[in-house]
Amino acid sequence: MTHGATRRSLLAAGAAIGLFPHAARAQAYPTKPIKVVVPFPPGSATDTIARVFASAMTPTMGQPMLVENKAGADGAISAAEVMRAAPDGYTLLFATNSPMSAAPAMKKNPPYDPVTDFTPIADIGRYTFLMLVHPSVPAKTVAELVAYAKANPGKLNYATGNTTGIVSTALFASLGGIDMVHVPYKGEPQALTDLIAGRVQFMVCSAGTSVPHIKEGRLRAIAVTLNKRSTALPDVPTIAEAGMPKFSLISWAGVFGPAKMPREIVTRLNKEYVAAMSKPEVQAAMNQQAFQLTGSTPEQLGTLVKEQYDSYRSTLKLAGVEPE
Repeated sequence: MTHGATRRSLLAAGAAIGLFPHAARAQAYPTKPIKVVVPFPPGSATDTIARVFASAMTPTMGQPMLVENKAGADGAISAAEVMRAAPDGYTLLFATNSPMSAAPAMKKNPPYDPVTDFTPIADIGRYTFLMLVHPSVPAKTVAELVAYAKANPGKLNYATGNTTGIVSTALFASLGGIDMVHVPYKGEPQALTDLIAGRVQFMVCSAGTSVPHIKEGRLRAIAVTLNKRSTALPDVPTIAEAGMPKFSLISWAGVFGPAKMPREIVTRLNKEYVAAMSKPEVQAAMNQQAFQLTGSTPEQLGTLVKEQYDSYRSTLKLAGVEPE
């Protein structure tokens, strides 16, 4: 018997009698369904993306990946729930910059530390966010919107359905020197409904939920908040091209577990999420959402979390938003 075969036999025997608990845990995982908590309502861009991955990964994981929506408090409710869960790989958080960057940055006493209270698993990708106006607003460019808002201080209502919308619009208003009225919603679908109806006039919204309405003429897109144009709307300029080069915010998604998850479980989950990104059905669904897949090691996601947490705190300060 070769040395490698002997080692494998010893590991298997040791795991069977409990001498190597980590090996047994890795071999056993998963033995039951895995809950993936999404911090936004059904129908949101994050919910859609999480469900696409859950469906693609269920066959290879060998257990169902069950998505559970728990919206509220800009994602802090779901994040706090996962933080308190057992670190066994059966409760995951499909997070965004809202619960992991913006929500804690907007609190004087955050309910958790996004850097130390979670285990990074995989960076999923980047959202495309658009600056949208209702067709009744006589502005087709960012410059025209700024001019219109300055001429009508306090008369434009803007909707937000997540912290990306809150922080992005606060930064936009600060850079443009304009005054608008904030109308907050629990999620993008509700906010978008009122924007289409004309009850609010402006919104920074994810492309995945808004592109169909733009193409049908119900809404007008005046800028993309990323640093490159969206393939879904190639004629819409970036915010830098539109005259605001200092506007810079990343909207991202990643998967996390509670702190101190076993390394072998993190490695397995990371491998499965990254592998799912190469599946044609996943790529097609992400293209429909105008979502850019990234993928990463757990360590790279950990670095991103720290960098973005610091960036959001700096951006909030620049936009004049005081932590509550």
